[in-house]
Amino acid sequence: MNKDELRERMTDFAVRIIKMVDTLPSSISGNAVARQIIRSGTSPSANYRAACLAKSDKDFINKLKMVEEELDETCHWLDIIMRSQMVKESRLRPLHQECCELLNIIAKSIVTTKTRMNANEMVKSNK
Repeated sequence: MNKDELRERMTDFAVRIIKMVDTLPSSISGNAVARQIIRSGTSPSANYRAACLAKSDKDFINKLKMVEEELDETCHWLDIIMRSQMVKESRLRPLHQECCELLNIIAKSIVTTKTRMNANEMVKSNK
């Protein structure tokens, strides 16, 4: 998957979060969770776009770490929504799965970039 495809997938995920939030109950707990997940679930898309414009590998990793943290938080809120039965688990399971998949992709991207950076440093130090 290239960066444009992942950027599109992140945007689609954010839209799905927005639509899901609109189905949450209009209660004290529903509103509190909605405010949390709307932030954590839409920010990975914006932060990934910023990572694609990173000035260096270190900058790229820092921005991807923000994406990773927000996706992890979103997985948490999706778990809370399912466990509290605010939305049927069967309706949220695909969204939760997508969140976990995106989180895994980002985590692997961080590891890959760090490995490449370390390899580049080894080459420079051997010269």
